[in-house]
Amino acid sequence: MISKVEIQETNAMIDQANLDVRTITMGISLMDCADSDINRFNEKIYKKITTYAKDLVKVGDEIARQFGVPVVNKRISVTPIAIAAAGCDTDSYVSVAKTLDRAAKDCGVNFIGGFSALVHKGYTKADKILLDSIPQALNETERVCSSVNVGTSRNGINMDAVKRMGEIVKETAELTKDRECIGCAKFVVFCNAVEDNPFMAGAFHGVGEADCVINVGVSGPGVVKKALESARGADFETLCEVVKKTAFKITRVGQLVAQEAAKRLGVPFGIIDLSLAPTPAVGDSIGEIFQEMGLEQPGAPGTTAALAMLNDNVKKGGVMASSYVGGLSGAFIPVSEDHAMIHAAEIGALSLEKLEAMTCVCSVGLDMIAIPGDVSAATISGIIADEAAIGMVNNKTTAARLIPVIGKKVGETVEFGGLLGHAPIMEVNKFKCEDFIKRGGRIPAPIHSFKN
Repeated sequence: MISKVEIQETNAMIDQANLDVRTITMGISLMDCADSDINRFNEKIYKKITTYAKDLVKVGDEIARQFGVPVVNKRISVTPIAIAAAGCDTDSYVSVAKTLDRAAKDCGVNFIGGFSALVHKGYTKADKILLDSIPQALNETERVCSSVNVGTSRNGINMDAVKRMGEIVKETAELTKDRECIGCAKFVVFCNAVEDNPFMAGAFHGVGEADCVINVGVSGPGVVKKALESARGADFETLCEVVKKTAFKITRVGQLVAQEAAKRLGVPFGIIDLSLAPTPAVGDSIGEIFQEMGLEQPGAPGTTAALAMLNDNVKKGGVMASSYVGGLSGAFIPVSEDHAMIHAAEIGALSLEKLEAMTCVCSVGLDMIAIPGDVSAATISGIIADEAAIGMVNNKTTAARLIPVIGKKVGETVEFGGLLGHAPIMEVNKFKCEDFIKRGGRIPAPIHSFKN
């Protein structure tokens, strides 16, 4: 039972510290939609998505009103299209992306994820078709998000795919340069991608999932920052206890919303993703948490240690509140979506290299990083390779969402709007890595992966 005191605490977290349910994401399997005819496949997936998710937005809004908890986004994830559409006789999946976009629009959701491929050990014909379709698909759709998994701790890193990722990022930037290269903000490259992530742009519905499932992402960096104000000057053990207890309370809210949404929609409850995902709003920032811990700016010496402690204790608190904590649970560090991180980057406190170090201990990786538009595809691939190596060796999920903004240079700013915020163009190491990237092949898995 939830006590009266807990209800009062939750109300305070919502009213004063920006607690929200960031997303209710419905995962839908498209495996039973397989068809050799691309048009019939598109008809089947549109019908299935709009049938299952027709009430998703309505239910999310009803729960928000009834419980007084903001439910910011309602989203859909689907089976990776390179798998679901593998039987189609076609040389392009752009029409599939447009069908997903139309289904998302008709359901009223803001994003649909799953225009994806899993190529960590090699390519299928369908994988190649999907990768070739990504730039045009992201240019010609509004709500579709795309992801590619290029490595795992068990299989190593597919460097042929990493090379192609840099090219795809550049092609997507060029096609969407009239919109601040926004297509790249809807594309993420993973190592160790998870099957139940409700957050975009990396959400997809894994092949090990049920036919349809509800996953909920809860976010509360403002709540953690507010709680830490009561522990100013305290030692690290006290700090950890504050974070754990706060994460527990946040997760309880998510559990309530997730179970209610699953019940009303008549589909199974999957997981709670407890991720401290910031927004551009003041008071809803990971960077502010670092400052409350005693760092002058995000990026100062000690930032990686602070993030490691934060990430670990968020997870510890969450798993005590729900048996089904999953997804990417931890702390996100998307530069463009966090006003304190933006400021730190603008004044030189936060560099790309420091962000890379922080990804060793955060819940994802280099997220929403704007870089000069003239950065080469090979350099982008090199950054992606570094991130994938961190994930592979440390047996964790890492990712890169890089946005080369055509026509912009270091020191300038790009405006994406909404939750995506704005970002300073960050400096990239000027030394080249073309000869390294063009070697191709696969980097083997580390020795500690051979567990059985």
